[in-house]
Amino acid sequence: MNLKELANKLGLSQTTVSRALNGYTDVSEKTRERIVTAAAAAGYRPSPVARRLATGRADAIGIIYPLMIHDLDDPYFLQVVSGMTEALGKSDMDLMLASASKTDEIRTYQRMIEGRRIDGMVVARTRLNDARLSYLAQKGVPFVAYGRSILPAPYAWLDFDTAAGLRMAVERLVSFNHQRIALLSGPQDLYFVTQSREGYLKAMGDAQLPIEQQYMVEGTLDRAGGYEAMTRLLSCNPRPTAVIVDNPPAGAGALRALIEAGVELRNEMSIIVHDGLPPDAFMGYDITALQSSEPLAVGRKLIELMLALLDGESPENLQVLWQPTLKIGTSDGPCPS
Repeated sequence: MNLKELANKLGLSQTTVSRALNGYTDVSEKTRERIVTAAAAAGYRPSPVARRLATGRADAIGIIYPLMIHDLDDPYFLQVVSGMTEALGKSDMDLMLASASKTDEIRTYQRMIEGRRIDGMVVARTRLNDARLSYLAQKGVPFVAYGRSILPAPYAWLDFDTAAGLRMAVERLVSFNHQRIALLSGPQDLYFVTQSREGYLKAMGDAQLPIEQQYMVEGTLDRAGGYEAMTRLLSCNPRPTAVIVDNPPAGAGALRALIEAGVELRNEMSIIVHDGLPPDAFMGYDITALQSSEPLAVGRKLIELMLALLDGESPENLQVLWQPTLKIGTSDGPCPS
């Protein structure tokens, strides 16, 4: 049954039926219920093209990633995308995933927006001062940030309290009498990395432990970088007795370096990794980890916030900060004498 046949059956105009099915408020609730019930009974589904023309919406949410070499085989990333896709599917909407040059991401945003391909954007890997968020705010495009940034106006975001997590990790290691505690982190322009550093420095200060610059290695988000960074830490004299890594790919590389160097976990070197290790890495190793949330739940929550934003909810009411928990493994323990 098409729209014309459905309208004839109900004795209503095609315009009234179309507006009722597309959620316009100028159709009475009684008439809307009658139309929706009849459409469901007849198995009627509006044409996606006609619906987009009528509503001016694309029925799609975009996410643009400057994909790195490890992203496509990163189970966490793929499960976040899966959670977003699942949540959008329930609203008959699609997820548009696009890759972009790391040196010119804004151009990809311009194409998506000017081509009216999306109704809103999810922005991941937020930076301390993020030109992407500023651009979207300037254009009036609805967006949800996966992580926080510095913007003059309120915006919707989902983030994890990385600073609290790092404090938790340092405090645990201090309770084991560790004093030379290293931090291996991602690039400093990423917001979560600034939070990692803040939490680490605060906890080390509270414990009255010295801050050794040689024990703070920055700039890596992949396994190769984590391997290289841990190799550098092992060459320090004296070398640290414990290491905290603020991202899983670098954590996997750091663990590989420890294993190859013959360093015995827990007894010779303790390691804690934020969000643990990728599930495909080092089966049999039980790493102590700061856990944020299940990635599927992250994807669903991002879309929940986006749909609320599209429905007119104020961005101030769409700011969610999840707290980490500590999963105790066998990779950390008392400081070696």
